[in-house]
Amino acid sequence: RIGSATSLSSAVVNNRLQELVKLFKERTEKVKEKLTDLDITSDDESPAASPAKPAPATAPVPPPGGEPEGDKPVGDEHYCEMLCCTFKYRPWLDHLKNYQFPSSIDPLTNLMYVLWLFFVVMAWNWNCWLIPVRWAFPYQTPSNIHCWLLVDYLCDLIYLLDILVFQTRLQFVQGGDIITDKKAMKVNYLQSQRFKMDIVCLLPLDFFYFKVGVNPLLRFPRCLKYMAFFEFNNRLESILSKAYIYRVIRTTAYLLYSLHVNSCLYYWASAYEGLGSTTWVYDGEGNSYIRCYYWAVKTLITIGGLPDPKTLFEIVFQLLNYFTGVFAFSIMIGQMRDVVGAATAGQTYYRSCMDNTIKYMNFYKIPKTVQNRVKMWYEYTWHSQGMLDELELLVQLPDKMRLDIAINVNYNIVSKVALFQGCDRQMIFDMLKRLKSVVYLPNDYVCKKGEIGREMYIIQAGQVQVLGGPDGKTVLVTLKAGSVFGEISLLAAGGGNRRTANVIAHGFANLFILDKKDLNEILVHYPESQKLLRKKAKKMLKNNKLKDEKRAPRDLLIIPPKADTPKLFRAALAAMGRRGGKGPLAQLQRRLKELKEMQA
Repeated sequence: RIGSATSLSSAVVNNRLQELVKLFKERTEKVKEKLTDLDITSDDESPAASPAKPAPATAPVPPPGGEPEGDKPVGDEHYCEMLCCTFKYRPWLDHLKNYQFPSSIDPLTNLMYVLWLFFVVMAWNWNCWLIPVRWAFPYQTPSNIHCWLLVDYLCDLIYLLDILVFQTRLQFVQGGDIITDKKAMKVNYLQSQRFKMDIVCLLPLDFFYFKVGVNPLLRFPRCLKYMAFFEFNNRLESILSKAYIYRVIRTTAYLLYSLHVNSCLYYWASAYEGLGSTTWVYDGEGNSYIRCYYWAVKTLITIGGLPDPKTLFEIVFQLLNYFTGVFAFSIMIGQMRDVVGAATAGQTYYRSCMDNTIKYMNFYKIPKTVQNRVKMWYEYTWHSQGMLDELELLVQLPDKMRLDIAINVNYNIVSKVALFQGCDRQMIFDMLKRLKSVVYLPNDYVCKKGEIGREMYIIQAGQVQVLGGPDGKTVLVTLKAGSVFGEISLLAAGGGNRRTANVIAHGFANLFILDKKDLNEILVHYPESQKLLRKKAKKMLKNNKLKDEKRAPRDLLIIPPKADTPKLFRAALAAMGRRGGKGPLAQLQRRLKELKEMQA
């Protein structure tokens, strides 16, 4: 009994020692992997910090008046007391009170500055549209003069605030540096052409009102603030997703304004000749502005059907009107054509590429099924991306900007690939610029089993299906957007550069492709990442082989294969054959030979 107990305890000690050795080996391997791959964390995480003991709550001070604390308003509500009542007020009032105006303004990206330019342009439009009306038509009367002057001086106040508050705080570039110094910004504005025009706009000609009366023409310099209008156009077009719509509206406004000015001139000419004095002038009936505007439209568009001028003044005025109308209208038509052409340039390019491709396919008599798939690819690619090739747009940008765009579009997907985790961050950035976007049609083969793998695929949109099974048509798994496949083939580790399954597009699929050649060109500059990638690829390939071996069904043989004849027995049979072929061994040899012939 004592011996059996001793043997049992020694066996337990041996088992325990083997377990400890195994644990030490596993820990050593993990430490080695951690030193190689910085992203791999140890299982022995640092212990979580014990929660801090909450501070003892101080006794609540009873509110005055003996009211319980629960009755007071809590949360995000804000109240103010006035007399005997409590009023609720909005917290944005506090933000408004504490708001500090910025010391410098970026005119290219600051939306507040664009909003301010909108108000400046509205004031400029008030002067441009209504000064001619008030000068020509009898709409400004002593009874409503105070309303006109109120809006006039409100526009002047906007002009003045633009000079004193905004223009002196605009950042500018000098020698490649963005200048934000207050004094430098102010000096830059005071020395600019815009400051001179802004001063001319605010010439105080209104003092002549005391001598000649309220004449709207004295406010004509206010119309010279056109630089703010063009700046607003540039800033607004840069933030609009469909800037061509605004361009169409602006060009239409140009046409309407030219007709507006012409109608004002026609009423002035009619008043100069005498209303209703001839058949050519305005007869004074109906709405004067609408009637004159109708005449201006017929004149500038050269519709015809106008009464003939009678006097020399009327003839000269009509001739100038015709010449100006033809010139202005042709400019408007040309500008509108350019705007519409720029808005549809992409669509025109798409139609041109598609027509040329169809012409090519018809020339070589390509089958209709192939032609239909090509047409389908063109239509889906254009409607999903708005372009046929992204690289055509990005090639115009500097390398740094292309990298910024690629990071925002693709980095979240690529950073999740297990193969690239722990690699040099700059290597991943270089890899992002090499990704190519490809659209696959429904049931298109992305890759086939057995072919040499030269690309890695990242699903941007859509789904792909991995096929397998005896017939090669069984859906093993469906990969969705954000999934990655084919990454091991990039490094061709352990013969793993052949595809192991068929992958087809389930519906339309937009994939990013990284070519093996591009990756090798990048890895030349990152040797440490190259070693890490090869190690990971070998490990992933080994794990895949183990999984395949576990999944492979074992063949159950009803009749086991026949064992080979032992070498010693065959030597003995050969020796007996050399002695003459007599005896039991020779007979057995002949018998075995006959059995082999029968099996053959």
